[in-house]
Amino acid sequence: MKYLAIPDSEPRWQRLVFWLALEEWAVQNAPDSFFVWNVQPTVIFGRNQDMEAEVNVPYCLEHGIQMYRRKSGGGCVYSDPGNLMLSYVTSEKDVTKAFDLYLSGLADALRRMGFDAVRTEHNDVLVGGRKVSGNACYATPTGCIVHGTLLYDADFSELEKAITPSKEKLESKGIRSVRQRVENLKNCGKLLGFDELKDKLIHYFCKDMQKLDADQMEGVRQIELTYLDENFIRYGRKNQTDLPA
Repeated sequence: MKYLAIPDSEPRWQRLVFWLALEEWAVQNAPDSFFVWNVQPTVIFGRNQDMEAEVNVPYCLEHGIQMYRRKSGGGCVYSDPGNLMLSYVTSEKDVTKAFDLYLSGLADALRRMGFDAVRTEHNDVLVGGRKVSGNACYATPTGCIVHGTLLYDADFSELEKAITPSKEKLESKGIRSVRQRVENLKNCGKLLGFDELKDKLIHYFCKDMQKLDADQMEGVRQIELTYLDENFIRYGRKNQTDLPA
């Protein structure tokens, strides 16, 4: 795999959907690539989710938390500067195989750093029995995109306020509260800085690097516009006919 990098002149804090667009660009133009990123506070929800039911929209609007829909399935995710986001783009077209390659690799990489990491059948990675990484995947005609979170120093208080489902929903599904189920890596007993974590993951997954040029960046921005369409953000797959399966 190669590490996919944007030009040094680009701002650090790109919108979350820029990175999702980069994934789409990569699966068409630079498969078998990997990159890591983080963003200002943002809620990202799955392609089939009801935005109003899953996101505390008034709270997000009041506190400047961005809200976007992604084109993969899965649940609602809160990301902030303490949450490392991972993108794994592969020419493997089978979702199960793509997930297996990525999740096995992520768990192995964390174990090599000293964490007792294990993957689960729900496509999560646990450390010390608590979730530190949640992941989603979707297939395209040219390969699969796997993307996920890696909690390092995320603000769980803001996470709960922005996306926590109702108490009734949690109880009906037998799900414990967010704080009982998740943990930040910085609290898992291994002294590892945020930048060191990123560097170790890049070194584990990648053998070389490709930096995008201006024309390639423009291609990514054109894809980003599809995520910024208000109709897609609010209604997703119901009103879209061109989303990947």
